[in-house]
Amino acid sequence: MKTSTALAAIAAFAVALPAYAEFSLDDRFTDADGDLIADIPTDPAELVDPATLIFAYTPVEDPAVYADVWKGFLDHMAEVTGKDVQFFPVQSNAAQIEAMRAGRLHVTGFNTGSNPLAVACAGFRPFAMMAAEDGSFGYEMEIITYPDSGIESVEDLSGQTLAFTSETSNSGFKAPSAILKAEFDMVAGEDFEPTFSGAHDNSILGVANKDYIAASVANSVKGRMIDREVVSEDQLVTIYQSQTFPTTGYGTAHNLTPELQEAIREAFFSFEWEGSALKEEFGRNGESQFIPITFQKDWSVIRTIDEANGVVYECN
Repeated sequence: MKTSTALAAIAAFAVALPAYAEFSLDDRFTDADGDLIADIPTDPAELVDPATLIFAYTPVEDPAVYADVWKGFLDHMAEVTGKDVQFFPVQSNAAQIEAMRAGRLHVTGFNTGSNPLAVACAGFRPFAMMAAEDGSFGYEMEIITYPDSGIESVEDLSGQTLAFTSETSNSGFKAPSAILKAEFDMVAGEDFEPTFSGAHDNSILGVANKDYIAASVANSVKGRMIDREVVSEDQLVTIYQSQTFPTTGYGTAHNLTPELQEAIREAFFSFEWEGSALKEEFGRNGESQFIPITFQKDWSVIRTIDEANGVVYECN
C-alpha cells in the first residue's frame, strides 16, 4: 500500500494545464456574498415551502439498503420541520442532480465528486457532513485488486483494465484520473483501459469476484461492505491509498424558505445518533455525528482535482 502525496502532485499538475475558468454558478443563481453557493432568493415569489420534503441519499450502493437506515433520521426531520418527509431512492448521480435542478428534491447528500456540479448547476447548498466523535472526517480513494492478480503496484496497471464507477465520482474517477497522471504519468486510454461499473459496490464486488482486475473505490464503502459480510477482507488487496477527502455533503435546495432551511439544519445537528440505524450503519466507518462544513473551504481540494482533470461544470 502506498500513502499518497497527491494534493501536491495534483496542484503541480494543475499548474501545468491550460487555465480554466474559476468555479462559478449557473446563470440561474446568484452569489452576492462570494461563498461559492447559491444565495437564497430575496423575492418571495421564488421561494418554495413544500408540504412534503423529499430526501435522497447519494446512490453509492443499493438504495433499498438505505431506506431503513435513514428512516429514524427522517422521522426526526419531520418532527423538527413539521413536514412530511419522504425517502427518494435515486439510481444515479445524474438523476439526483436533475431531480434537485427540477425542484423534485429538497434535502439530500451528494457524494464528494458530485458536490461541485450540484452546487453549480442545481443550486445545492451543502452545510453538513458526517464525522467521528472527535470531529475528524473523510475517506480515502483506494485502488484495489484481488490476491494473485499479478497487480502488485500502480505501475502494474499498464496495459490492464481499471474499473471506475462514474465520471461524477471523486474516488471512483476524478481523483484517480488526476493522481495517475500527476504521480505516475499514466493516462486512461493510453496506458490502461478504463471501464465503468456504475457504482462503488459494483466495482468492489467485481474485483472480489475477479470480474475486474482492479478498481478505484472509496474505502468507506469497502469498509461497510466488509462489515456487512458482502465481501471478505481476504478477497481484496489495496495497492494505493490517497490522502483523506471530504465525504458526502448534506444540504438543501437553494430556494426553500429561509425558515425551512434553518429548521432542516436544526434537524441534522440535533439528531441523536446513539442507538440509531444511522449509527449502526455509518458507525462502521467511525462516524457518529453531523458537523458543519462549507463548500468553499472543505471542497477546495475537490475543486483542485476537477481543475487538474480539466472539468467544466456544464449546466444543460
